[in-house]
Amino acid sequence: MARAQPVIVWFRDDLRLSDHPALHEAASRGAPVVGLYVRDDESRALKPPAARSLGGATRWWLAQSLRALRKNLEAIRGTLVLRTGPAASVIATLARDIHADAVFWNDIAQAPHQAIARDVASALASDGISSQIFPGDLLVDPKFIRNKDNRGLRVFTPFWRRVQGLGDPQKPLPAPKKLTSIGDITSEAVDDWNLEPTRPDWAGGLREIWTPGEAAAQARLKAFLDENIRGYAGDRDRPDRDGTSRLSPHLRFGEISPRQVWHAARFAAAEHPRLAGDIDKFLSELGWREFCRHLLFDVPDLAVRNLQEHFDTFPWKCDARALKAWQRGLTGYPIVDAGMRELWHTGVMHNRVRMVVASFLVKHLLIDWRAGEQWFWDTLVDADAGSNPANWQWVAGSGADAAPYFRVFNPILQGEKFDPDGAYVRRWVPELAQLPNDLIHQPWTATPIELASAGVELGKTYPPPIVDHKQARERALAAYAKIRSKD
Repeated sequence: MARAQPVIVWFRDDLRLSDHPALHEAASRGAPVVGLYVRDDESRALKPPAARSLGGATRWWLAQSLRALRKNLEAIRGTLVLRTGPAASVIATLARDIHADAVFWNDIAQAPHQAIARDVASALASDGISSQIFPGDLLVDPKFIRNKDNRGLRVFTPFWRRVQGLGDPQKPLPAPKKLTSIGDITSEAVDDWNLEPTRPDWAGGLREIWTPGEAAAQARLKAFLDENIRGYAGDRDRPDRDGTSRLSPHLRFGEISPRQVWHAARFAAAEHPRLAGDIDKFLSELGWREFCRHLLFDVPDLAVRNLQEHFDTFPWKCDARALKAWQRGLTGYPIVDAGMRELWHTGVMHNRVRMVVASFLVKHLLIDWRAGEQWFWDTLVDADAGSNPANWQWVAGSGADAAPYFRVFNPILQGEKFDPDGAYVRRWVPELAQLPNDLIHQPWTATPIELASAGVELGKTYPPPIVDHKQARERALAAYAKIRSKD
């Protein structure tokens, strides 16, 4: 009896075995399964401005995640093949070489990825090889959430109401227990892709904080729902507390699916009704990710174009010195500097602090939001093509459901409210650690004796503020008034 022809499963931003529709279907056929990941930097649709190369932090994460995926596949007698080149050519070539019957993959509702997928399907069809696409990494396909003009919604609350109104998404699929593989297939090595930094090796903090991979993602979700969900609605705004799920990079690389998060959270709410409010708030954060992805589906150039067109004439300042001070965490505002240093060391930043540092760059320094978005894109391990630009535009006031531009975060008050004991600042700005609570968020107000006793010398051990808050706020509002007057 002839052996069944193999099926290729093309992995992309879905580096997991469980709740993987394409892998599940391939495994259910009983035919040999070949997992494939293509590093494609050549296809036209994946080049700027259509798409963007991974930043440094996400490149590091990808390397670890691919190693974890390969290990998981090998544990069930599967294999992961790594290849470099244009996806359509690479996949069609492998399919011919191994006499594949079909190629399966999960959809990514982003214009460049869908363009590449069409090229892949066309190349396979030319060789008489079938292909099949399965639901991707969203709770709801964007085509089901449209307004009367067939456009995606631009305000979160009605969007999320519509998503919830559709009911629970499909239950997650189990991981295959065993795969059938074929003989050795030539594969490239992760180490040869040079995804990880060497000289200098700046990833020490990332290795210290993170364990990429599906197992770690599942463990993190379970620990969060078991131990940290209580009080989430309030604690999520406190950078001095361990009050968030820290699932974002795992979701970014598809090591866990939104459906898995949704159903686990709903199960926890049913088991512990008193936690329903905290869980609803947690799920709304998953909903915001969904909202940003749907927005990206409609606006592929979200990272470079103001959604609110009147911002096209905004008088941004080109200030390389101020930008560098912000990037290095040397603005003189402790909560801002703590956030920027946390980002550099760990590849993430607390969500509340992300809003504060973004507001500071855009409104205190009048630097174009795109400069900040690009820095985050390179330094965040959870840099997401939808959430990153959508969040920056939200803060700037130029995006969908945007915060009004005249809402200028006061970094002193934000620090005092959400880091009242200064624990977050003390961790990431240790040169201020000896200052008392009432001074740690505004060290420039301390007397010379107070500074000396804390070992702080403004201008030497820690910089004075690079801008005055009141003056910067007035300047930002004047700039905003100028563009509004042209409407």
